[in-house]
Amino acid sequence: MTAHLPSAAKTLNPIAAGFLFLAVISSPVSAGERVVIASTGGAYDRALKEAWFAPFTTATGIEVVTVVATNSEMRSKAAAMAKTGNVTWDLYLDGEIQAASNAHREVTEDLTEFCRQFADRKDLGAEACSAGGVLLQSTATLLAYRADLPGGPVPATWADMWDTKKFPGQRAFPNFDDPWRVMAAALLADGVTRDKLFPLDVDRALAKLDQIRPAVSLWWKTGDQSVQGFRNGEYALGQIWLTRAKAMRNEGLPIAWSYKASFLVGDRIALLKNAPNRENALKLMAFWLNSPKAQAEACEILSCTPPSRDAISLMSDEARQTMPQGEEVRDYVIVPDAEWINENAAMMLQRWNEWIR
Repeated sequence: MTAHLPSAAKTLNPIAAGFLFLAVISSPVSAGERVVIASTGGAYDRALKEAWFAPFTTATGIEVVTVVATNSEMRSKAAAMAKTGNVTWDLYLDGEIQAASNAHREVTEDLTEFCRQFADRKDLGAEACSAGGVLLQSTATLLAYRADLPGGPVPATWADMWDTKKFPGQRAFPNFDDPWRVMAAALLADGVTRDKLFPLDVDRALAKLDQIRPAVSLWWKTGDQSVQGFRNGEYALGQIWLTRAKAMRNEGLPIAWSYKASFLVGDRIALLKNAPNRENALKLMAFWLNSPKAQAEACEILSCTPPSRDAISLMSDEARQTMPQGEEVRDYVIVPDAEWINENAAMMLQRWNEWIR
């Protein structure tokens, strides 16, 4: 269904009319309207539903339909829908690095004009809304480990991840269409310093990965799979997302992590070209940026950093302490070279697929 716009909107172009629609609507839209968003499922989706989707539906009457897929499946499906013109999703979550790539922009709508309404918001950072999408949250991919292992030291660095004698147990790493973080961890474990990490030495990284491969029991493809593997005792140390590690700690699972072995990453909410429920999708994105409360509640669960500084002030001290802090980012957390990663993504994926087989 299409909601009726005020008469003034009829003289505007479609994009401007969409913005006016966002600004003036004050009552729930007609029943039966919806917006479809693809995400990775599990604890991540549950947090978003509770903090963001449900309040949005209450405020607008628009149903949020979620589709679960891996990150690589989302990118492949988005590209296929754009090619065929049969677009069934409105939004999908993509990594912040990928959201700056040409491949991403070929299948998603440029949100530059949409973002202008947030330009003067003092609580939002400059990149909270950009051409490639709305910032959902910033977090980390890091070394997580079982916190109930008997005595002794705890692992803190990627070199510790490779030290199977000092830190015995099975390992877990991600295996999807974004292998840079596994290669980067291998190079750091091999003695490369953070300031010399990029451009990645792929040959050296794969040689280092050869050393740990016998100890890897889980090559996870989704965040939820990394959670299930930890629950099932499939690994003692793993490279996983902080959002998933925090969700497991909230469940009472014995997990800890180290920012000395971490990469700063984030997710953006991307709008597909020719989205069937485009106006509702714009409303859902605007609701997120306009609701520090929703951001705070989601990141309280996931230990992510929300786009609004006002949201951070609403979070508990414990949640703020477990999300990446300024000093940790300065001293330990690797900020990846997004430009190099995007330029070399195809090469890295080919080399990775040849190695992982």
